[in-house]
Order: sequence, then C-alpha cells, then structure tokens
Amino acid sequence: MNQSLVRQILAYLDDNIYAKISLEELSRLFYFHKDYIMRVFKKELNMTIIDYMNKKRIFASLEELKETQDSILKVALMHGFTSQEYYTETFIKVMGVNPNTYRKFTKNHPSVTEDNTNKIRKNLTDLKYQLDQITKYKQNVPKETVKQLTRYH
Repeated sequence: MNQSLVRQILAYLDDNIYAKISLEELSRLFYFHKDYIMRVFKKELNMTIIDYMNKKRIFASLEELKETQDSILKVALMHGFTSQEYYTETFIKVMGVNPNTYRKFTKNHPSVTEDNTNKIRKNLTDLKYQLDQITKYKQNVPKETVKQLTRYH
C-alpha cells in the first residue's frame, strides 16, 4: 500500500514538476491526510516531497545553465522556482556551489577551483544516482492510475 501510494505520488509530481503543488492538494488527490503522505514518502525515499521536487528541478535546470546565457532568474522561473534567491539557495544545497560557478564549470573556466570542480562532480554523481534510484522505484505505476485519480479534480 505505502509503495503504491508513493509511486503514484511520484508519477503525479513528475507530470507536474514545474507546478506549485501543496500538501493539501496531494491530500485531496490521493485521499490521505497530508501528515500521512509526508511520513510515508519520507520513509520510502529517505527524502521529503520538497527535497524531491527541488532535486528534480535543479537537475532539469543544469542543461539551461550549460547551454544558454539566460539569466539565473529566468532559469529559476522556467524550472518552477519562485525567486532567484530560493533557486540559488537550493542549488547550493544540492550541487555544493552556486549556479554561476556551475555555469563556469561547464565552460572549463579557469576561475573554478579544483575544490569546486570536485564538489560539482561528486554532487552531480550523487544527484543522478538518487534520481535514477527513484525512477527504478516508480517504474511500475501505470499512467492510467494517476490519470484516474486526478481526472475529477
């Protein structure tokens, strides 16, 4: 039951990765109290729903930072963050450096220290691994299940 619920929540979150999603909304959609949803999610994945969403959003934003010269604010807003400050704070938490340092790293800029290069490589590897593990965890959820749950809301 818990695994099925978490898989369904993951599928819903992934389908709405850039939307603002509240625990109240998840509670209404999945017919469980928000405290129960938070507890089960954390127990199954060893991270909170917010941590998961932030990691997915940061990971998705890496390509923009690498391939464009868009402002940090534009990248943040494109990936579901409400401010540049929160994006930068979250980016540092996930990647160990700020978005500008990561952008310089992708361009092999000489100002990026060896310490920051090592942090980026380690954190990127860890992030990819975590997201890959979650992808494997949720693979068995039919899309129809999520569509049925959310059709009337």
